[in-house]
Amino acid sequence: MTIAAFLAPDKWQSARNGPLYAQLFQRLTEAVAQGLLPPGSTLPPEREIAQLTALSRVTVRRAVQMLVRDGLIVQKQGSGSFVAEVPARLEQSMSRLTSFTEDMARRGLTTTTRWLGRGIHDPSPDEVIALGLRQEDRVSRLARLRLADTRPLAIERATLPLVLLPDPARVTTSLYAVLSEGGHHPVRALQKISAVNLGPDDAALLQVSLGEAGLRIERISYLDDGRVAEFTQSIYRGDAYNFVAELRLTQD
Repeated sequence: MTIAAFLAPDKWQSARNGPLYAQLFQRLTEAVAQGLLPPGSTLPPEREIAQLTALSRVTVRRAVQMLVRDGLIVQKQGSGSFVAEVPARLEQSMSRLTSFTEDMARRGLTTTTRWLGRGIHDPSPDEVIALGLRQEDRVSRLARLRLADTRPLAIERATLPLVLLPDPARVTTSLYAVLSEGGHHPVRALQKISAVNLGPDDAALLQVSLGEAGLRIERISYLDDGRVAEFTQSIYRGDAYNFVAELRLTQD
């Protein structure tokens, strides 16, 4: 079936089904789900959709805005509207402590970093507690956008005791590699994962729509002598990851 035939008004418009813009939104969503509008394809212009559906341009525009809001359509200035690509999800094991660089390398993906900030600072109250510091201690902070094959996947904000990372500028790719060089490789970690809706800054960095689902991960990692090595707060794209854990039944 062609998209023109699919959008013919006699097949789906009904006074019993609510506002026309909502009906059109649902119909276009079904077209995407059924592959009539495949990922990467161009959405017909609003004028053409209006002609095919016998609806006003205002009604069509409102439906398209809903598609953009839900991340089904991406609008590019000067190019038009396109059906969003469906990114492949990455499975992330929760039983292994690995760096982002190491994890992507195992998948054959090229890792790049966009630095958002790094330097030496006075610790915040949360950092003092998480890292077990004295108030007069200082910390190294790293904030970066992590990309795999040019696709933004995560925003990482890590804080470490200055004694473990006296020069944050040494970190160019893998933080754990730099720590290992100094004999401070983390051996275990505690992670807390929660769902969030992305705010404007994080959504822009991750190239997703405002309010899109994301994963907030707080991690505290430890050295083999029990000292805290890092306190990291990360935001991951919710459409990019599946976190997997192996569970074993204990015998009473």
